[in-house]
Amino acid sequence: MAKTDYGADKIKTLDPVTHIRMRPGMYVGEPGTGAMYHDCIYILMKEVVDNSVDEFVMGCGRKIDVKVDYDTGETSVRDYGRGIPLEKVVDCVSQMNTGGKFDTDSFQFSAGMNGVGTKAVNALSEFFEVRSFRDGEYSEAFFREGRLQSRKRGRASSLAKDVVAATGGVQDGTYIRYRPDLKVLKRFKVHEEHVLRRMRMYCYVNAGLTINLNGQSICSEHGLADLVADEAQFEKLYAPFHVKSKNIEIIFTHTNRFGEEYHSFVNGQYTTDGGTHLTAFKEALTKALNDYDPKKKFDGDDIRDGLIGAVSLRIMNPVFEGQTKIKFVMNDIKADLVAEMKKEIDAALHRSPAETDKLIAKVEETGKIRSQLNTIKKQARERSQAVSVRVPQLKDCKNHLRLDRVNKKTGKCEGEETMIFLTEGQSAGGTLGGARDAMNQAVFFLRGKCLNTCGLNKDVLYRNEEFFNLIKTLDIEETIDHLRYGRIIFATDADVDGLHIRMLLTTFFMRFFRLLVTDGRVYILETPLFRVRNKKEHYFCYTDEEREEAIRKCGRGCEITRFKGLGEIDKEDFRDFIGPDMRLTPVTCSDDSEVEKTIKFYMGANTPERKDYIMDTLVCDSSEF
Repeated sequence: MAKTDYGADKIKTLDPVTHIRMRPGMYVGEPGTGAMYHDCIYILMKEVVDNSVDEFVMGCGRKIDVKVDYDTGETSVRDYGRGIPLEKVVDCVSQMNTGGKFDTDSFQFSAGMNGVGTKAVNALSEFFEVRSFRDGEYSEAFFREGRLQSRKRGRASSLAKDVVAATGGVQDGTYIRYRPDLKVLKRFKVHEEHVLRRMRMYCYVNAGLTINLNGQSICSEHGLADLVADEAQFEKLYAPFHVKSKNIEIIFTHTNRFGEEYHSFVNGQYTTDGGTHLTAFKEALTKALNDYDPKKKFDGDDIRDGLIGAVSLRIMNPVFEGQTKIKFVMNDIKADLVAEMKKEIDAALHRSPAETDKLIAKVEETGKIRSQLNTIKKQARERSQAVSVRVPQLKDCKNHLRLDRVNKKTGKCEGEETMIFLTEGQSAGGTLGGARDAMNQAVFFLRGKCLNTCGLNKDVLYRNEEFFNLIKTLDIEETIDHLRYGRIIFATDADVDGLHIRMLLTTFFMRFFRLLVTDGRVYILETPLFRVRNKKEHYFCYTDEEREEAIRKCGRGCEITRFKGLGEIDKEDFRDFIGPDMRLTPVTCSDDSEVEKTIKFYMGANTPERKDYIMDTLVCDSSEF
């Protein structure tokens, strides 16, 4: 490698605004497209709303008004708390490491402790407006791309009526409005379901808070009890156990779903990646249940299968993994948390012996099923080993995901760039196999349409050879922590059969490995539907609009090819479609409480009901007849 000049002129010192705009991922996570719950467009919103929620936690203001333009991402947040001190308005939204949350008297249980969040929002916005009201006075400031444009202070009564109306009146509190800067964050779309879910989570963990989102009032009277009731709906097997202490709140129940589902919070912060408090809860629940009846010993996996729970912790000076605060990391307090949680759960179990008996019956039933499954697993492994030591349907890659190895600089796991394509048949698989990057891209060949797993039990995973081989390939039989690929991608033909296979695969993952979906691991590969070309140029088009644009560019007499199968696309061309700019659509789960109902409706045995729905909602283009 040729040496490059490296002198003093290569050393640069960036001001905070320039640094944030150059490295937004350090402050608000991955830019993303808005399709995923943790894309930075939602983290920006969270950073502003967090401050307003902190006011509620301190007993100042019970209402927050939030307005979101889902097309542009422009957002305004108005709380009715104490308002930023007027002389510090500019500093609080523009000067790094400046804020009121270093003072524990002003904010005792705050998630925002670093004085960074709102400054990052400001720096990453096309424009940013802040206005604080206190005791009949106001202070306002306007920024563009993080740079102060103007500031003003005066009596609130002097403000124009339209400004007062847009701001939500002159009561004490803070108003912030911003629009994310497309020059930094590039292409995104704000999804209403992600915003709505975030606002609901704020209200669940802060009972009594009302958030008005675009005129829709969101509130929770019973807090975490409402959360579990909404998520479990009518599937819960017994009345939830609900315990509260000064700084801890826990609620949990069981359903007949597969797997486990948790919602964890620290100081009102929704920690979707869990952390110390969630680990402590799992350990405390296992210990409490085993101590309840010393004659019985339960396995932790049996206890947690089908469990839906919520854990909320209030603590001074919390420590999170990264600025996005989705994982709580304070292992030094884990033992104390386990002891306190176990004590509270012990008391709850003894207060409700009838419900505890139902809980134990569920755990014992799960244990029996697991024992039966172990026999089936053994038979499946023996059958598999008798055929081949390798999965015959797999073309593997050299590198693999290692969730236990995290790069300290990037915060990403080793092998995050790896992926596996699930494709139908040898034709499409042959094209993929020849075009792929053998270092990071694997291919798994499906034998046409896979089994519909709707309504089936876990034994199907081991009785069905294709699904068993897929589970072995992904290495998720025991835990998804061993997942071997960063992304699982459905690569099916663009016809009715291909769409049906997508649905069958989605059903399989949603029923048995839903965490892979909620963790953003499952995607659909979008491949071109058309090729438009003349003698000089050609275009690959993914939509009808792109096709019409290509026809305009190529002129009359151009050749138009409609691709139905992946095998029809040349290997050299296909290499571009699975390269760095590949188009992927994430498989998402926006509302957990409706998932089981949705799967049963679309993939269950209710054919007459589904047929009536199709006939009632079918829209035909009269020009086709």
